[in-house]
Amino acid sequence: MAAQMVSDQTPTYNLKAVVQETGLKPDTLRAWERRYGIPEPDRSGGGHRLYSQHDINTLKWLLARQEEGLSISRAVALWHSLTGEGRDPLHVYPLHPSQEQFTTYPPATFESGGAITGLRQAWIEACLAFDERRAETILNQAFAFYSPEDVCFDLLQKGLVEIGDGWYQGQISVQQEHFTSALAMRRLDSLLAATPPPTRAGRILVGCPPGEGHTFSPLMVTLLLRRRGWDVLYLGADVPTNRLQATIERTQPDLVVFSAHLLDTAASLLDVATYLQDINLSLGYSGYIFGVLPQLSQRIPGHFLGFDLRQTPQLIENIILNRPAAPPVEPIPAAYQQAWTYFRDRSGLIEAHIWQSGESAAGISGVAEANRRLTSNILSALKLGDLDFIGPNLQWLEGMMINHNLPPAVLCSFLKTYHSAAAQHLDAPAGEPIVNWLAKVVAECEAATAQLADHYWPAE
Repeated sequence: MAAQMVSDQTPTYNLKAVVQETGLKPDTLRAWERRYGIPEPDRSGGGHRLYSQHDINTLKWLLARQEEGLSISRAVALWHSLTGEGRDPLHVYPLHPSQEQFTTYPPATFESGGAITGLRQAWIEACLAFDERRAETILNQAFAFYSPEDVCFDLLQKGLVEIGDGWYQGQISVQQEHFTSALAMRRLDSLLAATPPPTRAGRILVGCPPGEGHTFSPLMVTLLLRRRGWDVLYLGADVPTNRLQATIERTQPDLVVFSAHLLDTAASLLDVATYLQDINLSLGYSGYIFGVLPQLSQRIPGHFLGFDLRQTPQLIENIILNRPAAPPVEPIPAAYQQAWTYFRDRSGLIEAHIWQSGESAAGISGVAEANRRLTSNILSALKLGDLDFIGPNLQWLEGMMINHNLPPAVLCSFLKTYHSAAAQHLDAPAGEPIVNWLAKVVAECEAATAQLADHYWPAE
């Protein structure tokens, strides 16, 4: 029956029915249609929107990804990424039976009563006003009525996602984002300090690979596991791979759990995973970047833990108790391995060339940072076996520039300068994949910029 519903493309339901099925407000639904092109309703003879069951399930799928911590823009990007690969998102991440009636997270009283939503919005408002006392009072109220897990997921995690989206859209300052994150992390630290001693056999190491500074998710995993009786050692951010061996020898863990949110930290996670594979120690991993690039999980030896932190403890327990074999990974092409070493050794020449350019990267501010980030992304993508992994990073940067009223032509100018320098200093065959990719990206950027300029900065 569910399979029939998923495949049903017949436009049958009006706007009111979709609102009742999904819980979305009409204004939100119309905004998603305008901004993201999802869903794409038909029109009745009178011009009214008509939706299919597939449209409804698509909306529920996007809402489920939001509940797991993705922003709506990233949820849509994940949908398009999967469909672009010829994969049905509804099959890759199927809706749970309970989602047929829009019950994404238990308990239902959260959403039906709206209490946690109201507390979350009040907490966000207090944080944006830098009202620390009120923000802490609201958190105290939330923890008085709801479990720590529910408050962490439905208030802190969702609140931080909303704050992050606001910053991306240019509506929230970086100071407001940092202030809010600091309050959330401080509360998690206090919850961790209050967890009881372990009652279960087995030890788990939790942390972040080299370069990774986003610690909310690993802290949450640590809290959830400790509350289930596990002995968890939290290692924190930016754990050096070369020092991990000594820690493992001293602590003798049964499992290592790391979280990576960026492309370059996914590449450093690959180094960690390779090392753990060599010593026959299991790795569980997750992180934001795997929602943006689902195919990355096919390059990391270990057990991907998904996007839903609520389910992570159960997945980890299954790994420890049942010792399942890790899924096979795709090998890194030899040409990419060669290109990585070659580019690493010559990237300094490229960056120096850009500095010496009379254009100075077309006036872009922070040339050094731009050089560093693009060079790092290229090295990371080469290590992971696909330069197209960089694409979402560039799209994200382009969107941020638009939201902050910066012309995306600035980005194209820098990419063009970088490509020119790479073409001069990278020879075939080792440098050919990089030069060709940069040429493609420049062409795509220039074409997209022309369209965006007409829309966002029309000629007067």
